[in-house]
Amino acid sequence: MSTNAINVAKYFLSKTLESDENITNLKLQKLLYYAQGYHLALFNDELFHEEICAWTHGPVCPEIYHTFKEFGSNNIPYNGEENFSDIFTPEQLDFLDEVYNVFGQFSAWKLRDMTHEESPWINNKAYNGTISPDEMKDYFNSRVS
Repeated sequence: MSTNAINVAKYFLSKTLESDENITNLKLQKLLYYAQGYHLALFNDELFHEEICAWTHGPVCPEIYHTFKEFGSNNIPYNGEENFSDIFTPEQLDFLDEVYNVFGQFSAWKLRDMTHEESPWINNKAYNGTISPDEMKDYFNSRVS
């Protein structure tokens, strides 16, 4: 079951309520990238259909960037009341928790630097191009096998 990027973003933001961690737009973008990439590799399907582009500071989902750009480099507050069990399957929630547990521990700039070492960003950075799901799937397949 595919969802949309804003629901994934809100789920990651909701995780800040459980911890002292905060999420900026830069960090949120990298969490979305890793969630999409690993979902493609593990489940052979997109987690969401919005595009991810290779921008200066790494992969970005433009739609989500513009939704939260008013916060600049500050933390994005979460005060939503979504019932995520109505939006995601139990398997998707487990998957998103795993992505957050693995990548949420890193700072935004550490995640940025990590993406700058990865071929999906490197191959598309010159023209701020869209990173295709196929390219992400191929790269992340090499990370999970």
